[in-house]
Amino acid sequence: MKLLIKTFLITLLLFQYSFAASKKYYQDKYNSTKKLYLGAIMSNNKAKEIEYLKKLITYADELNMDTLKYQKELNRIDTQTIVKSKVQTKSYLKPQFSIKSVIQDKNTIRINFYNKINKSYIDFNEKKDGRYHYDEFDIKGSFKDAKPTKLSIKGIDRITIYQYKKNTLRISMKNKTNLHTIYIIGKNSIIIKVLGVNKKVSKKSATNSVKMLPDNMFYPSAKTIVIDAGHGGRDSGAVGSGRNYEKYIVFNISKYLKKELEKNGFKVYLTRNRDKYVKLSHRTHFANKKNADIFISIHANAAPKSKARNAHGIETYFLSPARSARAKRVAALENKGDMDKMSWGSKNSFLTILNQSKITASNKIAIDIQRNMLYKLRSIYGKSSIRDGGVREGPFWVLVGAQMPSVLIEVGYISHPKEGRRIKTKSYQKNIAKGIAEGIKSYFIKN
Repeated sequence: MKLLIKTFLITLLLFQYSFAASKKYYQDKYNSTKKLYLGAIMSNNKAKEIEYLKKLITYADELNMDTLKYQKELNRIDTQTIVKSKVQTKSYLKPQFSIKSVIQDKNTIRINFYNKINKSYIDFNEKKDGRYHYDEFDIKGSFKDAKPTKLSIKGIDRITIYQYKKNTLRISMKNKTNLHTIYIIGKNSIIIKVLGVNKKVSKKSATNSVKMLPDNMFYPSAKTIVIDAGHGGRDSGAVGSGRNYEKYIVFNISKYLKKELEKNGFKVYLTRNRDKYVKLSHRTHFANKKNADIFISIHANAAPKSKARNAHGIETYFLSPARSARAKRVAALENKGDMDKMSWGSKNSFLTILNQSKITASNKIAIDIQRNMLYKLRSIYGKSSIRDGGVREGPFWVLVGAQMPSVLIEVGYISHPKEGRRIKTKSYQKNIAKGIAEGIKSYFIKN
């Protein structure tokens, strides 16, 4: 009996001690949390007020204290937070879709955004698949009505608009002939315009519509262009009938191009300012010294007498290992001078280590220049009279040393009976220079 009583008393003492320790624990927690709660009130931190009020209620319960005042305060703050949250959601919640609308008016498509945009919001690419040409515009954003929206421009075979990715809207134009498209980036919108597809528009007004673009869209102030007039001095280049020398023709075009670009605010340099011979390596070295953004080398093409009557048209090349016999033949004509001693094998080996990003940029410039030259000349001489020689890869040594994107332009065949005579005229030289200038501006819009 005595042992049982003794055990009970020990148990009771332990319980009392444990209860006292527990009470002290919760009392300490309560006191420290109350201080934190007061600090949250002073700093107007509602989230912390709620957190500490919940803890105070828990600790007060353990201490058998009245928790009513804490419950009321917690309910009051929670109610305010819910009401404020609803107001904020209604006023400031961003729309689920970033593109507000896509509107078409004749040959213009306008994409309107909820937010401010910049040039990174659009990526333009063009390709050819079989008989068809494709102009694809990938626009950064999502459009709720992409699926039901229908786009149709007279003169274009097909236009599709769809949500290509979660945050990419694609507008694709499919046509049997290569389209002449431009785009302008505004504060909250992108305008895509297709030129020359409306038959009712005169050639003159269609050409002038390119000039309606504001010059400040081209960001020209920071851009430097070096223009290289091919050959010169003892190197006459190709020679047509009636002593029609390539070196004189391309020098005149270079001067006209310089004026066109300078009118638009570009800083322009010529590799030669008179009829003199300049080594190929010195031409790109000059462009590197000037920190040029683009290097343009201008030439006139030629064909053997047996093929002279059939070979005509304009072509634009960018530097890359040649993939066709035609490109190698044209390159052989332009690579003469101080590169004759190097074998084809060693040249090709060197070309394989070219910087890929520079090749890609050069390809884009070549595409823009080619399409703008065609558009300009065809609006004057007619489509059938100006053959599209295309954009090609070629191992042109005058481009090798350039540290910037670069292209070589063949402005026509000096050996062709009709085209050779036309190339000599001031009118042709000025108009092809305008086409090249529009191509350069177009490149800077898109890139």
